[in-house]
Amino acid sequence: MLFVDRDYVGEMVEFATNGKMSQGYLAEPSSGGGPGVIVIQEWWGLVDHIKDVSDRLASEGFVALAPDMYHGERASGPDDAGKLMMALNIDTVEKDLRGAIKCLLTRATGDRVGTVGFCMGGQLSLFAACVNPQVGACVNFYGIHPSVEPNLDNLRAPVLGFFAEHDEFVPPAAARQLETDLREAGKQADITVFSGADHAFFNDTRVEVYHQKYAAECWDKMIKFYREQL
Repeated sequence: MLFVDRDYVGEMVEFATNGKMSQGYLAEPSSGGGPGVIVIQEWWGLVDHIKDVSDRLASEGFVALAPDMYHGERASGPDDAGKLMMALNIDTVEKDLRGAIKCLLTRATGDRVGTVGFCMGGQLSLFAACVNPQVGACVNFYGIHPSVEPNLDNLRAPVLGFFAEHDEFVPPAAARQLETDLREAGKQADITVFSGADHAFFNDTRVEVYHQKYAAECWDKMIKFYREQL
C-alpha cells in the first residue's frame, strides 16, 4: 500500500435508509471528530481497497463512511461486477446515499460533507452531490454509470475530477465534455486527464494499472480540496 502511517478506528456500522437499515464502513480519526466524507465503491463492491481509502482519510483527520451499495454482495470478476452495477436501482441508490450522508452528519463536524467515488462510484459521487445540498465538495475518479445522469442544475458543490488518457470506459473526450457541461451550468470544476494513465490508476491493489505518482498527486490535491471546502 502507498500509505502506511494511519491513525484511525474503522468498523462496520448500520444506518437508516427509508425505513430500512443499510451498512457501511466507518473510519474515524483518533480525535473522534472532523469533517465528513462519503466514500463510494467501484463496481467490485465494498472491498478492502475502499475501506483502506476510508482509513487513509481518517488518518488525515476526516470521518469517512463508505456505504455498501451492493448490500453485502461482492463481485468475483468483471462480468459479475458489470451485472451488479447494472442491477442497481437508482431510486434505492439515492435513498442509500441520502441515509449515509444523514448518518455521517451526526458523527462529523460541520453541516456539509464531501463525496468521493471511483469508477461507478465516481458517477455516484457526482449524483449524490446533485441530489443532496449537504454535499459541499465532490471528487470524481473516472466516473461512469450508463443509467445515472446527474442533474447538474441542482449541483451546489465544486467538483474535482481525475481521469485517464487511456481509459476505455471514460475516454478523455468524455471527461472534457463533463468539464464543459459543468462550466456551462455555472459550476466550479477542476478536471485533470492524466497522460499515459489507465482506468483505475488510483487503485493500488490493481498492479496492472496502478500509477503511484499520479495516485499520490490526486490524494494530495483531494485532501487540500476538502480542507478548503469543508
